[in-house]
Amino acid sequence: MTTTDSPTTDSPTTTTTATAQDDTRTGDTMDTASDTATAPTAPCPPSAQHATTPTPTPTPAPGGERMRRWRMVLGADSAEATGCTLTGQDVAMDGALEALYGGGGKRPGGRGGGGRSAGLGASAPSVARWLGDIRTYFPSSVVQVMQRDAIDRLGLSTLLLEPEMLEAVEADVHLVGTLLSLNKAMPETTKETARAVVRKVVEDLEKRLESRTRATLTGALDRSARISRPRHRDIDWDRTIRANLKNYLTLPGADGEPDTGTVVPERLIGYGRASQSVKKDVILCIDQSGSMAASVVYASVFGAVLASMRTLATRLVVFDTAVVDLTDQLDDPVDVLFGTQLGGGTDINRALAYCQSKITRPADTVVVLISDLYEGGIRDEMLKRVAAMKASGVQFVTLLALSDEGAPAYDHEHAAALGALGAPAFACTPDLFPDIMAAAIEKRPLPIPDREAQP
Repeated sequence: MTTTDSPTTDSPTTTTTATAQDDTRTGDTMDTASDTATAPTAPCPPSAQHATTPTPTPTPAPGGERMRRWRMVLGADSAEATGCTLTGQDVAMDGALEALYGGGGKRPGGRGGGGRSAGLGASAPSVARWLGDIRTYFPSSVVQVMQRDAIDRLGLSTLLLEPEMLEAVEADVHLVGTLLSLNKAMPETTKETARAVVRKVVEDLEKRLESRTRATLTGALDRSARISRPRHRDIDWDRTIRANLKNYLTLPGADGEPDTGTVVPERLIGYGRASQSVKKDVILCIDQSGSMAASVVYASVFGAVLASMRTLATRLVVFDTAVVDLTDQLDDPVDVLFGTQLGGGTDINRALAYCQSKITRPADTVVVLISDLYEGGIRDEMLKRVAAMKASGVQFVTLLALSDEGAPAYDHEHAAALGALGAPAFACTPDLFPDIMAAAIEKRPLPIPDREAQP
């Protein structure tokens, strides 16, 4: 699972709205108020966002707000250096941060440099209380990052098997990935709650992605059905002019004007209007190894959207060392997700062999392989299959990741080999995916992001 770095000492971090609460934590977490420096320090000025009652504001130290932010980033050990003592709600916020980022000696001079260890305690009530605190103090985007860090740094995955815990967390794509990885160990009492959490995330993604995907691909399907006797409004002027450049005529200018020219369009090329018949076959082939969790979530949502378009015949295949065809579950992406099993090995060659066996119209087929390309199968056979599919007319797209997580880890050698076959491998954000699919359907160059950075 991709982790997100915790706050560092490189730059100040702006804190947000908080409600005063007790800062005492159970388990390994110590009382943050007792860790402040004993040297004389000035109280940090509370931000306007934090003020809940018109209490007198202490005289701020020089650069008070800036020092307050640095104090929140660096932790209790920085109180003397920053000349800042936290008060009120800031103490409670610092306690929530200290519980997660306070230990391990990871930041000398900052959080973790004082010998104390981070922890949320061993009990589920303590974790549930902490989750409630961070949802009070921080915006949703920050809560999601902190939850992810808590799962990775403090090993809280097993606590997500408790329904009470699931109800306390902020649902996002990464949480869905974690739940899917725990699917086989999940007790029956938790499964319904987990499905509700996953469904909420899936419905939010569908609202965000469906309308644009439909509009983009419908236009691409219209343009891909070209006709030679189009109506005037359906003429593709760009392609018509290119096809008739050989018919260029030079005309003499009148009254000393320079010569002009014109293209005589002997052959018109136009767009066809999409009918209800299937025009393109799409095969989504998804690596379900643990590192691809976010990609699996997004691909399942897109698969359901594509399957709902009558002019596309969509097949969804997931694989590790085995291959599973989930096409019959595409009407409900939640069922698709719970039909996956994140983790295990990877056999891309075996998955592509299955996809190849399902291709009946190569010239009208788009195969999308979503994988980090760490192949555990037969590498040369994998490349031969890709070359054979492309030679037959299949549009082959390789996505190293389908997520918002930035640059993924992947096998550079395999990516370069696919690029040499004319199937460049690159990461793709969900917002760009409709444009990638539209280009593949129209058989035009793919809009590859950061082309110069590709292998």
